[in-house]
Amino acid sequence: MRVIAGTHRGRRLRAPRGATTRPTSDRVREAIFAMVGDCTGWSVLDLFAGSGAMGIEALSRGAAGATFVDSDPLAVACVRANLDALDLAGSARIVVRDWNAALRQEAQRGAHYDLCVIDPPYSVVAGISSSMSRALAPILSEYATVILEGPAEGPVPTMDGIRVIERSDRIYGSTRVSVMRVHGAGVTGES
Repeated sequence: MRVIAGTHRGRRLRAPRGATTRPTSDRVREAIFAMVGDCTGWSVLDLFAGSGAMGIEALSRGAAGATFVDSDPLAVACVRANLDALDLAGSARIVVRDWNAALRQEAQRGAHYDLCVIDPPYSVVAGISSSMSRALAPILSEYATVILEGPAEGPVPTMDGIRVIERSDRIYGSTRVSVMRVHGAGVTGES
């Protein structure tokens, strides 16, 4: 696994050992960032960070800072190691909590994010997407981008807690990637 583009292009990334983390492949990350476009100066939230590859890719492409959220100690250690190896720790925060507690904490801090990457275990995507979108709404910038990874099979997850302005869904093998431009700042109701 490598950084695809930007200042750290070609640098290797570690992934946590075991079956609990499923890193986004280089090919899929490249496709996602082609859809996202320029993220220079953005604030990034990487939920279910795993290796941190998505947030690190955004930092390499010019994002101003990234917050990595994961509750798995092995994943957190991997994110730290990757950030240290690339000398990106100064542009990053690591939050060791589950997604729900982390989103509440970020809202209490008054944080706002321009890009939110959500890559939960595929088995929980459908069950949490609605409650997650409501918890996410207060911390999204006015016009933010949300990336949701999930299983290619089954229903397309909705984000009914935020107003989706534009949505693009693509399938890459067993992965469905939804890239959504949203109206944040607590506005509700998917369009």
